[in-house]
Amino acid sequence: MNPAFQYSSYLLKRQVLALTGKLRFYNPDGNLVLFAQQKMFRLREDIRIYGDEAKGQELLLIKARNIIDWAAAYDVVDPVYNQKVGVLRRKGWRSMMRDEWEVLDASDQPIGMLFEDSVARALLRRLLLGSFLPQDYDLTVGEMRVADLRQKFTLFGYQMLVDFSMDTANRLDHRLGIAAAVLLAVIEGKQQS
Repeated sequence: MNPAFQYSSYLLKRQVLALTGKLRFYNPDGNLVLFAQQKMFRLREDIRIYGDEAKGQELLLIKARNIIDWAAAYDVVDPVYNQKVGVLRRKGWRSMMRDEWEVLDASDQPIGMLFEDSVARALLRRLLLGSFLPQDYDLTVGEMRVADLRQKFTLFGYQMLVDFSMDTANRLDHRLGIAAAVLLAVIEGKQQS
């Protein structure tokens, strides 16, 4: 696996005023280690993750299975090894009140969940406070919490802390956690525009 996926935490920043979703991941030392860009004018979501902004090496691909899907499923593929890493599938109706995603392995078998912190806070975000109340997601494998994806409050822009430090047994492939953060940032960007 590429060393860019082996950090215990990242800071994700979404570029403001970009035609497509452009995201940058910084390691704990503040160095840029991943750059993600959403493909323009695609009927199905297509997001590429590179080792840098020059886009010299594609490290991860996130692709929607269908054009329109209430419970959208996104395949996460490592093009370097030509290997499907797993799938992130949104729970359609259940995501109305609080975002919920299933985390599936490469064989499409459920291994965990990604969900917003609480129903009460999720409703406050949707009905009253909007982006003034940052989102907080837990990612689990089985019943064990393996990652925390926490949006930081900023007046301008979008930032998320992606923390894998609680996963001391390495139960989660960080590529799936990075893909989850990218999808949340891209979907949040669409909801705000």
